[in-house]
Amino acid sequence: MAWHDGTVTAPLTPPDQPGPHDPWQAPPSGSHLAYGSGSQDDPDTATELRQAALVAVLVALAGIVLGLLWLWLAPRVPLISDDTAVFLKNSEGEEAIGADGTFVLLALGFGALSAAAVFWRLRRGGVLVVVGLALGALAASLIAWRVGVWLGPSSDVVARAREAGRGVTFDAPLELHAVWAAVLAWPFAAMGIHLLLTAAFGPRDPEPEWAGFSGYYGGAVQGPLAGPGAGASSAGPAEGFGPTEASGSAEPSGPAGSAGGPSPSAGGGGAA
Repeated sequence: MAWHDGTVTAPLTPPDQPGPHDPWQAPPSGSHLAYGSGSQDDPDTATELRQAALVAVLVALAGIVLGLLWLWLAPRVPLISDDTAVFLKNSEGEEAIGADGTFVLLALGFGALSAAAVFWRLRRGGVLVVVGLALGALAASLIAWRVGVWLGPSSDVVARAREAGRGVTFDAPLELHAVWAAVLAWPFAAMGIHLLLTAAFGPRDPEPEWAGFSGYYGGAVQGPLAGPGAGASSAGPAEGFGPTEASGSAEPSGPAGSAGGPSPSAGGGGAA
């Protein structure tokens, strides 16, 4: 396709054929995403599996410490017996819910510490390490719960009431009322803290680049072609087609009346 202004003819690029340097056109054939070579510190799958298993075991063993701390710090629920039944000594007390709150607070603290330790030691660990952390935290919460119950006061309240005697205060068994809410506190805290640490201080992957584009933009970038309006306003008259030569109506350079018929004055003089 071409446009004409009477003097200049310029070809235009068809609208369905983009220019050679169009950034929106499809990549050249044979090009592919070239990723940078990973760091030598990145573990392979077998190493990552071993790391995940080690993390899960160590975090699960930490549940024993949580169980002992819960047994030591949780408030006791006082009971009293009258030889016929067992009652709460303080029916409006908050010791029962206090045991759940103590377990949850300790689990949140252990979750933050375990996540920080795993991130510090295995910063380049992959998804398997995170899965190992989550499973180990869940197992640790269950172990802590059972350790506190096993080492706490006996769950046979009737036998303990008979052993204590009438009117004597004794402690109720240590137990969790909201079991799953308390047990999931450690895994959720560990996942959240590990995610924050990874987002803030984790290693960054290199940006992928298109292989095959190295010479695509290497040459000089062709400027936009001038449109009809720009060509008409900027282009001057073509050579050999100036106003004087093209019109063919140029006046003679000599004095007026020097060439042609006799002047009126000469005709008048002859008559006289």
